[in-house]
Amino acid sequence: MEKTGLFFGSFNPIHIGHLIIAGFMQQFTDLQEIWFVVSPQNPLKEKHGLLEAVERFKMVKMAIVNNPGFKAIDIEFYMPTPSYTINTLLRLKKDFPDREFVIVAGTDIFEQLHKWKDYKSLLSNYHFYIYNRPGYSIGEYAGLPSVHQFNTPIMEISSSFIRKAIFEGKDIRYMLPEPVWKYLMVKELYSSTGFSPL
Repeated sequence: MEKTGLFFGSFNPIHIGHLIIAGFMQQFTDLQEIWFVVSPQNPLKEKHGLLEAVERFKMVKMAIVNNPGFKAIDIEFYMPTPSYTINTLLRLKKDFPDREFVIVAGTDIFEQLHKWKDYKSLLSNYHFYIYNRPGYSIGEYAGLPSVHQFNTPIMEISSSFIRKAIFEGKDIRYMLPEPVWKYLMVKELYSSTGFSPL
């Protein structure tokens, strides 16, 4: 079975931190591919400040276009919202029975994992490949056979930081893939003159 990492996120917007983590997981673990699962709405996050899903998906595709090991998928656009990870995994397993899917996530998920739909089933039936997020730890989930923590580069860049910086007129071109930065500038997304979800 081909082992595929599922990198779930709003990607509001995608930035170099996301790409560095995905690149590490694809090159330094046994994952053959990384699929970026763009979520229309995370049930544990406020919808306010969320750019339209089609715009976020478009930027993810721009960011990874030259990497054959990466893929952007919009499967959750066609499923009931809010998006539940367990439902997406069951649908993907049905559509791609020859693949083993692994959840790629940061240590910050463990703060609210108990609120995820059927989280015990997720821990029992799927592997979690975990990267470090500053200020968060695996906690009580350490030692579970399905939870694997990797010594990934620590990324302190966040999408909220990116949005705030653009709104304030900062030049952050080096924190974004070049086509994404150009797209944001042309469309004036997140800026004080355009759509500015903060």
